[in-house]
Amino acid sequence: MTEHWSDPGAYPVAEGVHRIPLPLPMDGLKAVNVYVIETEDGLTCIDGGWAIDVSRKLFEESLKSIGHHPRDVTSFLVTHAHRDHYTQAVALRSEFGAATIALGLDDKPTLDLVISDLSEDPFAKRVRLGGGSEIAHEWEEWAKSSSIEPDLWLYPDTWITEDTTIAVGTREIAAISTPGHTAGHFVYADHAADLLFAGDHVLPTITPSVGFEVIEDTFPLRDYLASLAKVKAMPDLQLLPAHGATDMRSHQRVDELIAHHDHRLEQSLAAVEGGHHTAYAVARELPWTRHDRKFTDLDLFNGGMAVMETMVHLDLLWIREQVTRELVDGEYIYQAVSQD
Repeated sequence: MTEHWSDPGAYPVAEGVHRIPLPLPMDGLKAVNVYVIETEDGLTCIDGGWAIDVSRKLFEESLKSIGHHPRDVTSFLVTHAHRDHYTQAVALRSEFGAATIALGLDDKPTLDLVISDLSEDPFAKRVRLGGGSEIAHEWEEWAKSSSIEPDLWLYPDTWITEDTTIAVGTREIAAISTPGHTAGHFVYADHAADLLFAGDHVLPTITPSVGFEVIEDTFPLRDYLASLAKVKAMPDLQLLPAHGATDMRSHQRVDELIAHHDHRLEQSLAAVEGGHHTAYAVARELPWTRHDRKFTDLDLFNGGMAVMETMVHLDLLWIREQVTRELVDGEYIYQAVSQD
């Protein structure tokens, strides 16, 4: 029987490096890969997982199978501040008091937001700007019922501010800024071992979300495409993604992701030219997921994500002067630029 990438266990991907998939409490993504690097002084983990009981138990069982325990973890290099990557690192640091956490500085606004007293949900605000006022209202109601555990959103020990090299035992791990999926996203490369710990920047079978960001007045798709080009300029490495199997090379998948967004920009422009002038209206014209689902088949969360994703594509067209953008009654209105 062929193993699925999300099946529990500790899988060797290189000498001294194991992949441990940990479960997620959602229907779409089944698991998140935590990569464990063994050193003489303890373990370094790339990402930490989602702080839920089943993940904590499985992490301990998986480490036990390779002769270790969670208390052996001395550091976490977290790719970005999303719940499924960050919160279990915080929980384990609190539990054992020894492990340190490093995170990209530009994700600090995300942590600031989570631990602050919000008067307005920033994601609902973006959906409303995109013309999806009904979805925005439903999102706000859903957000009110969603619990936030402040003890899982504490600040890291180290903010990574720029591309740098981090010593992990005898390894030299390159921390490389790759904004787009989040503003503070970093990938980690072990060039000597031919490994790219890619987080959510480069995923093998799905397209990372771009636009699910709390920072206003930014252009995450522009940044994401630049970050893909940055990774393509690096050597072609074995892709170790946060979600998915480890049987691809980085250059192949980067090329596929760039082609996807080029096509998405063409589709978005065609929709505007066809008379659809808000991100919500354009999103309703586009196919979604790799299965080409209709917008009306998406649930509330993914519908809101689709509006935000569409808006960053339209904003990139605006930067490129292929459409105009005007704020009208609290919504961005896009118009195609005449080619005459």
